[in-house]
Amino acid sequence: MVLYTLVATYLCTLVLPLLLVLALVKLWEIYIIRGRDSSCPKPLPPGTMGLPFLGETLQMVLQRRKFLRIKRQKYGCIYKTHLFGNPTVRVMGAENVRQILLAEDKLVAVQWPASMRTILGSGTLSNLHGAEHKNKKKAIMKAFSREALENYIPVIQEEVRRTVTDWLQSESSVLVYPEMKKLMFRIAMRILLGFEPEQTKTDEPDLVEAFEEMIKNLFSFPIDVPFSGLYRGLRARDFIHSKIEENLKKKMERCVEESEHKDALQLLIENCRENEERLSMQEIKEFATELLFGGHETTASTATSLVMFLGLHLDVMLRVRQELREKDLLDVYSHDKRLSIEVLEQLKYAGCVIKEALRINPPVPGGFRVALKTFELNGYQIPKGWNVIYSICDTHDVADVFPDKQEFYPERFMDTSPPGSSRFSYIPFGGGARRCVGKEFANVLLKIFLVELIARCDWTLLNGPPTMKTAPTVYPVDNLPTKFNSYFGN
Repeated sequence: MVLYTLVATYLCTLVLPLLLVLALVKLWEIYIIRGRDSSCPKPLPPGTMGLPFLGETLQMVLQRRKFLRIKRQKYGCIYKTHLFGNPTVRVMGAENVRQILLAEDKLVAVQWPASMRTILGSGTLSNLHGAEHKNKKKAIMKAFSREALENYIPVIQEEVRRTVTDWLQSESSVLVYPEMKKLMFRIAMRILLGFEPEQTKTDEPDLVEAFEEMIKNLFSFPIDVPFSGLYRGLRARDFIHSKIEENLKKKMERCVEESEHKDALQLLIENCRENEERLSMQEIKEFATELLFGGHETTASTATSLVMFLGLHLDVMLRVRQELREKDLLDVYSHDKRLSIEVLEQLKYAGCVIKEALRINPPVPGGFRVALKTFELNGYQIPKGWNVIYSICDTHDVADVFPDKQEFYPERFMDTSPPGSSRFSYIPFGGGARRCVGKEFANVLLKIFLVELIARCDWTLLNGPPTMKTAPTVYPVDNLPTKFNSYFGN
């Protein structure tokens, strides 16, 4: 009897759990094998799917660039994995990415992870499809027209100048990345959402904190339970929505003169009214949140990269300064000279510096799609229903059109890019029907930042070259501590 009890205990504590694990692994293998479309003769891409049901999400979230680098080195430009609850194919390389980006609504459709769709909302531009996406994008583009951008310039200059002054007056070092996020957030609040300067001072700290929490949890397991990432992200989003609604109601209460500067949100609402399209308050809040996210997080990342690269490459910084001198822009602060789109377009080398920063450190690492039907890509099958991630950072890394890829060399962009599919070797703003609507806004903002910074400052990176991390945009893990000094040259 005692022996029987011992055997039973042994079976219950050791053997049964082991059998359960083996059964789960077998079910996982069957699930993956069934994912292959038997009607397609091509094999699945190489790769691994990770732990049963959890996939490789945890490794990717923790390791980020290291995880992606190891995968690329082992499996090449197309490989399978399992991320955010779905079998996934990761794609890189100009020709592969070209086929994905130009197959929108034919072979693939946009589909961000469930957590991101839930937090940002189903009505945002990044989650719309077909004609609905096309019409909304057309309306949004009016907010980034040449005329609109021209009107935004004074506000951008004002905010950048105030920030640069604060940096120069700081007796200690400046943590560039968090300061840059605050600067770009203020600009986005005023230009995109129409917050008054006084409101940005009052609401900025709470809103910045809420945005930090929301962004941190955009890519999380889609389980809305207390203390989960999705739960925290949704609570932060609700707070942001409440502030946006509060501001909208204040704006509606006062009469807006025809000559008054109109922010991007106003332009969108007016366009919808002209086309007799009704926008609910929820749709407006979702759109505004997406605008605020896209309008400050990515530009803060790239502006930080610019400070880093110019701090590490004095020769590049001096050449930009020489270009400003030639355009009579080094006295931009002392003579209170106002910039314009026409003047900014003349800064060719400064534009190349921005492009090179975006090549090495694209703020957004890639985009998400889902296969609408099984199709072939470079000898492999992509099964219907599988997620497809096209990688921006990896595509830049493997592009043959860029010699000495690891070198910061803005001059490479002084020549016209080669024609054909090689244009997809450089995709910091995506491509195809979903190319970033704020591309020109970002370029204007970043050029103004360069003009104001280089005309007034020299600086030193106190920690040297930082380690970069992605979560979800690229940033330096040490926040880039920097000492700024006034530039007194001629």
